Amino acid sequence: MNTHEPVTVLLADDHSAIRAGLRMILESVGGFSVVGEAADGAAAVRMARALRPDVVLMDLRMPGMDGIAATAEITGQGLSAVLVLTTFDIDDYVYAALRAGAAGFLLKSVEPAELVRAVSSVARGDSVLSPEVTGMLIAAFVQGQVVQGQDTGAAAVSAAPPTGNPPSAGRLAEPLTAREEAVLACLGEGLSNQQITRRLGIAETTVKTHVSRVLAKLGVSSRVQAALAYRESAAYRQTAGSRETAGSRERLES
Repeated sequence: MNTHEPVTVLLADDHSAIRAGLRMILESVGGFSVVGEAADGAAAVRMARALRPDVVLMDLRMPGMDGIAATAEITGQGLSAVLVLTTFDIDDYVYAALRAGAAGFLLKSVEPAELVRAVSSVARGDSVLSPEVTGMLIAAFVQGQVVQGQDTGAAAVSAAPPTGNPPSAGRLAEPLTAREEAVLACLGEGLSNQQITRRLGIAETTVKTHVSRVLAKLGVSSRVQAALAYRESAAYRQTAGSRETAGSRERLES
């Protein structure tokens, strides 16, 4: 995205009043251009393909193609970043959307200033998930608490992990470098590019390059998916290590 140009936004929600409210908020502060509105997921995909907005503000529960399936299509084709809007707090639809590649989520009751900050962050390539929220998400995934959604789109995405088996350097076609592993660990904590810059002492442009390489090597399309993959891998290694330790103890005692 060119920082001297407005952030282009596509609004996807089946309620015209919500779309009007979002448009008013974004256009009242300047620096944003709402380039289109969609009332269902299929229209959102078509418009994202035609308009290539920087960010799609996506409602999840729309008629026809829902927001989860639309998010998967848009992020899978690399058309735009997707920021999910939901009436509820973290639920299985939100989990599925994040697995589908959404860069984060906001409640529809969000304050205007927070909405503006979130859209700007996603347009810059950051995710909109605090470390606390990331921890809640990972805990639910690791403990198997995520329930498949009731419709086909939610169930299909919830059932399939973003990267298959937990990733490791040995399983990747091209292993991560030491620096890329450090960046991935930061993503696993939910850190922004600026926070990673401070943590690792490298330039933000270098961080962005490493993040892009990490996503490509993991075969995922968003920072959130990378964070989930990292934390699932860490939990997998910890569980495997615990099993190995327990097995060794049993052999010693026998």
